[in-house]
Amino acid sequence: MDMYTKAAWIIPLLPFVSFLVLTALGRSYRTAGVWIGSLASLSAFVMSLLVLLERLKPNAVDYNYTLDWITINRYTFNIGYEVTNLTAMMLVVVTLVGFLVNVYSAGYMKNDERITVFYGYISLFTFSMLGLVLSDNMLSLYIFWELVGVCSFLLVGFWCSKPSARAAAKKAFIVTRIGDAGLLIGILLLFWYMPDHSLGFTMIESVFDGQGGSITTGITTVIALLIFLGAVGKSGQFPLHIWLPDAMEGPTPISALIHAATMVAAGVFLIARTFDIFEASAIAMNTVAYVGGFTAIFAATIALAQNDIKRILAYSTVSQLGYMMMALGLGSLTGGIFHLFTHAFFKALLFLGAGSIIHAVHTQNINEMGGLGKPMRLTAWTFAIGALALAGIPPFAGFWSKDLILTVALEENPLLFALGLGAAFCTALYMTRLYVLVFLGKSRSPQGGSALGKVKESPWVMTLPLVVLAALSLVAGFVETPWNGWLGTWLSDERVAPHGSAVAIASSIAVGLLGLVIGWLIYGKGRISRTIITDRMPWLTKLLENKYYVDECYEAVIIKPLRAFGTGLMAFDTYVIGGAVKLAGSAASGASKLALKLQNGHVQTYSVAAVIGFIVIIIAIIGRRILS
Repeated sequence: MDMYTKAAWIIPLLPFVSFLVLTALGRSYRTAGVWIGSLASLSAFVMSLLVLLERLKPNAVDYNYTLDWITINRYTFNIGYEVTNLTAMMLVVVTLVGFLVNVYSAGYMKNDERITVFYGYISLFTFSMLGLVLSDNMLSLYIFWELVGVCSFLLVGFWCSKPSARAAAKKAFIVTRIGDAGLLIGILLLFWYMPDHSLGFTMIESVFDGQGGSITTGITTVIALLIFLGAVGKSGQFPLHIWLPDAMEGPTPISALIHAATMVAAGVFLIARTFDIFEASAIAMNTVAYVGGFTAIFAATIALAQNDIKRILAYSTVSQLGYMMMALGLGSLTGGIFHLFTHAFFKALLFLGAGSIIHAVHTQNINEMGGLGKPMRLTAWTFAIGALALAGIPPFAGFWSKDLILTVALEENPLLFALGLGAAFCTALYMTRLYVLVFLGKSRSPQGGSALGKVKESPWVMTLPLVVLAALSLVAGFVETPWNGWLGTWLSDERVAPHGSAVAIASSIAVGLLGLVIGWLIYGKGRISRTIITDRMPWLTKLLENKYYVDECYEAVIIKPLRAFGTGLMAFDTYVIGGAVKLAGSAASGASKLALKLQNGHVQTYSVAAVIGFIVIIIAIIGRRILS
């Protein structure tokens, strides 16, 4: 066995040590904090790359190391790590994007007082995701899964002085808890029904590869749907997508990390890691496919009407995650993972490009931008590459992975193919709108055209990651083209979907170009009125601007009733329970005061009390005899 594969456990340990050191140093070591976090991330990336190179050898075999962890009665919980082609690829993606975010943050967060804390949080976040990727069983994966959620809470709410950041952090944490509860129940069911209560992925594959063996189809479906619920929460699928756009309140480098390589990727990775369970249930597969297809078109239409540059990209992420889920639900493990691979690069590029823009103009509203292409040429060119990759225009990376998904959808489910094409058209349209309004034309800043004179390109520490990611967004798609099937073979995937559908390729290119052309005619040339939809269908514009009122529905159906129920419980606790306690205390206090007055040392008082007591006893005896 190759030495780097055996030592893969060191990869997550590097950022964890960085977190411990940065936490011990405190806030005062600003420059040292940047260097420690960046070097730890670089070291993890280099080692991940070495592991990947070993996996590319023809005779490479999966490696698993397990040790006993906790023994309860006769059962022992194990913990360990497993290196496969899938995990090796994810290691490289997570560490590469994490390293570039570390470098970029040195410029973006330069003036932040808590930059050392920020780098510590990033290191902990990276450690959590790498631990999740390398986990060899569902229990340890769940531990890291929850740790990823904690890190997202810390980073989304990093600027905790802002009420909106605190609210977004709480929203992300609470909404994802819904999915996590489902995942935990699914793991418990899996533990109960698996032979020897094993939760190892190797055992899961061997059991469910034979369509579940002793586990019935009904139980398999329930387990798969509960696992999928966890993925819906983490990967922002409808209806638990509502936390993801609000998470934009965190620093922009964190938006890139969450959307490209860590938190939202965890849900897709989970489905891929437990793919054999889903394949054993047709209901579960269809659920994943249809939820993914609906989410893709749903989020893409919302992005058309947003004006915050980060929220547009956030809804774009939700849409692309829908593509990945749709591919997995249609049976194409290769298609879903390949799109995860390419999306990581161009989405990280777009978010970091958006951060470069925000850093220069100090606004996120694209209606207050314009003309930034001249003073920010490097940002403009790299952002254009990311936008074209996202829009699925050849030869950029997004075209190849999206085409593979559409090819599978065309052969397996024409309805989902149509939804995929619709989402592709919307993607090209809203990215054209975003690019034109930000980089072309004249400045629409409230300060007027003179504001452009103050705009400067971001420092090299921020633009260098953009260049690297732009190059990857251009070439990453050639890892797996419709003609060679290399990624499918590399993933040892016997379920590789058919390639090279001329209809899918032509349709994908056509809708992408159509979106670009229409977007240019509306926002670039002005030959089509921007208000054509607003004038004719104002209700539709309002519907999209308000994100289909999903948040309002949650507010009316869930939040307000729960708040009213909580208010009722608080009132019951205050007035009923608290009143009873106060009444008992008052009664005891009154009785003690009365007794105090009676025990005053006066013989007259004692005589009167004795007489009264005697009379009460006589009345009680007479009353008892009368009643009997």
